[in-house]
Amino acid sequence: MQKIKKGDEVIVRIGRDRGKTGRVVQVLKNNKLLIEGINQVKKTQKPNPNAGIQGGFMVKDMPIEISNVGLYNPVTKKADRVGFRFLDDGKKVRYFKSTNEVVDA
Repeated sequence: MQKIKKGDEVIVRIGRDRGKTGRVVQVLKNNKLLIEGINQVKKTQKPNPNAGIQGGFMVKDMPIEISNVGLYNPVTKKADRVGFRFLDDGKKVRYFKSTNEVVDA
């Protein structure tokens, strides 16, 4: 089980987007995340009339290192550390270490 999953709300700790929050779109294999609206760059696109692609600039989300983000805690409104715990029924869940609240119920 990973500490940050697809669909989690995260906050950026380091980099030019420091302090911004966003939702995780994809977790990549090399410990990187794609977060919507974070680490955006402008890329040039060649036109391809056969595929109906128009040329010009496009804005693209680039991967960010997983160590540069933290899971957003809505209670404290800050990045928080995550731990693992087993519930009474044997289910493994994540919890915020500062408030001891379960992340996913």
